[in-house]
Amino acid sequence: MEKAERQKKNYTLFTGKQLLWLILPIIIEQIFSSSLGFIDSIMVSNMPGDSTSASLAVTNIDYMNNLIIQLFSAFATGGAIITSQSLGAKDSDSAKSSAKHMLMIVIIASFVIAALSIALNYPLLRLLYSDIDPSTQTFKFQSIYFYITAASFPFIGLFNACAALLRVQRKSVVTMSSAAISCGLNAGMNAIFLFVAKLGVMGAALATLICRAIPAVYMLIILGGKNNAVCVRIFEKFRFDKQMIKKILRLAIPAGIESSLFQLGKLLTSTFVNVGCYIQPVLDGNGLQVVEDGVKKTINVQALGNSVANHVNNYASMVGSGVGTACLTVIGQSVGTGDVDQCKHYMKKMFLLSYIANTVCAALFLGFSMFIVRMWNFKDVTPDQLSLIHQTALNCLYFCLSVQIVTYPLSFTTPAILKATSDVKYVMFSAVISMFLMRVGLAFILTTDKIAGLPQLGAFGYWIGMCSDWVLRSVLFLSRLLTGKWKKSSGLFKEPAEVIAAAEGISSTVGECSGKELINENIANTDETDENGGN
Repeated sequence: MEKAERQKKNYTLFTGKQLLWLILPIIIEQIFSSSLGFIDSIMVSNMPGDSTSASLAVTNIDYMNNLIIQLFSAFATGGAIITSQSLGAKDSDSAKSSAKHMLMIVIIASFVIAALSIALNYPLLRLLYSDIDPSTQTFKFQSIYFYITAASFPFIGLFNACAALLRVQRKSVVTMSSAAISCGLNAGMNAIFLFVAKLGVMGAALATLICRAIPAVYMLIILGGKNNAVCVRIFEKFRFDKQMIKKILRLAIPAGIESSLFQLGKLLTSTFVNVGCYIQPVLDGNGLQVVEDGVKKTINVQALGNSVANHVNNYASMVGSGVGTACLTVIGQSVGTGDVDQCKHYMKKMFLLSYIANTVCAALFLGFSMFIVRMWNFKDVTPDQLSLIHQTALNCLYFCLSVQIVTYPLSFTTPAILKATSDVKYVMFSAVISMFLMRVGLAFILTTDKIAGLPQLGAFGYWIGMCSDWVLRSVLFLSRLLTGKWKKSSGLFKEPAEVIAAAEGISSTVGECSGKELINENIANTDETDENGGN
């Protein structure tokens, strides 16, 4: 009877309309944000000159930049989780303190990383792309693009931090408009720098730098508005609180390790395809190397096709990724209320939204992939070579998008929910294990030409490894959610206290405790867990 009453309870923390206006702008924002690399890649592939080398260079550096962006996002996530839970608990002081600390940590870290990236430009490129000869145009283009885009890291960090704090205040429309400004600036600047000024890769990099700087400053101004529930002004008097820093880093460091290693895995597996030298055909006769004797040039069909497929798939994943980002706000504030049943209610709701949105999006891209890949029109290849590049991309996309419909919500929405409940350590260990076993290990076995007797599937082997990673992630994360062990990390469920309360005839339950008390208790439990060596 009591269970039936709980099920009939009408939760109003987020109405259907509020969820729509939270999630939809986030999805649009992520589409705009991802368009920076997408627009660079397409426009560079259509520029006069050595477009294939330039396009491959831009794609390679985008992998590296995404790794850095994920690191900044992880630090932003650490502070945003605490801020979101504090807002749910109506603890404004804690929310403002965590927001200011997170913003300052991200800004300092972004300047340090930018300085190191600029100083170590050549060693980093040689380490990560050892297969590319420093004397080639591809390597020179990579160096130029990395130098300039590394200067934009402080603006990326600032944008991500401000965006995370505005989202937890349910102001995702602001972050969407800022991303739209960035995307529009990028397209316009690219057109001017590439086709009017003819600056080549340098022009694409300058466009990216400018379109990241302006929106970041705009977001900082918006965050400092007096009407915000969490108003943060960067130049206000401020003193670091060691305890708050520790709270943020306990969430940010595991999230940072998981996100960074995930991006590093993507970077490593892309190099498997780039360095392969398959002589035998791959799938539909797509030899990895197609030699054009007339111009004495080798066109890396598999690497270019893989690059195109990655850009398209990033867009196909945007809707599911947007729902996952919204979980930080929705589930985080549910945790702050201290109501377990309310958390479960919104978890189910976010899963349903994720599956519906992801299925529609993946199906649309499946239907239009043939037309989308033709947007990449490399000027310095023959029609036959261009056809092979497009077919390689299509083979990969048809496979991964079919798998994505089933696995993507489980493999990415689930960990987003777990992170929002503060269960970041489990997410980190599970994601890293799955990534190294499947995305890196299996992809290496299926793509390498260095070991005789292995399949040597080229780009297709890369996507088999990635989809296998999605499957294993789904199993690991869903099992955690269904067993209910996330409750320990969130501090929502304390069985001994409930038993005692029931024995004494007390009607209050954990769900009726104040959110502020539960958050403080959660922090204390995290301290205890760290001292005992983890979960």
